[in-house]
Amino acid sequence: MNLAPRLVSIALLLVAWLAGSHIIGTRLLPEPQTVWLAIVREAGSGALAFNLSVTLARVAVSFTIAMTLGTALGLAMGRVPLFDRLADPWLIVLLNMPALVIIVLAYVWAGLTETAAIAAMALNKLPVATVTVREGARALDPALNEMATVFRVGGWARLRHVVLPQLAPFLAAAARSGLSLVWRSRAYCLGAPSKKT
Repeated sequence: MNLAPRLVSIALLLVAWLAGSHIIGTRLLPEPQTVWLAIVREAGSGALAFNLSVTLARVAVSFTIAMTLGTALGLAMGRVPLFDRLADPWLIVLLNMPALVIIVLAYVWAGLTETAAIAAMALNKLPVATVTVREGARALDPALNEMATVFRVGGWARLRHVVLPQLAPFLAAAARSGLSLVWRSRAYCLGAPSKKT
């Protein structure tokens, strides 16, 4: 892999950043060296590692919850038409609800807590994962399902060897888009500040 284009791109970003800070002022856009010194200072005090670990823990938990529920709901909606008709209106509402509204409602209902922050981030990602997996479940090859029935493959074995391999591209797409959604929404989910013990 040629690293030269990537390094040039990063260098151009730094140059544009530096030029922008001189044009609009360091109050609105601090210079790169100022930001770097602040990072070093926070890392030295231990605050950077602590706050970064808290953020990454929130992202990991909310991503896991959303992917697990989204996969289960998407698979059920894609395979059971009645459940799809019942759940589809709720899915449409969640898809069209702004992330900030979900976060504010979570804080109003649950308070400024870690639980509210994690639930809000998970709920923002859930409909995207559900829709993606549902489309994958609808695209499952019926011939493979019939073959599993003929050979009397059990439920767990069928899920592991027949369903999940076909869903793999859809799960990867849901994970990729969902991770970006969770990471973006975590900026709004400040929650109750975690105190270092």
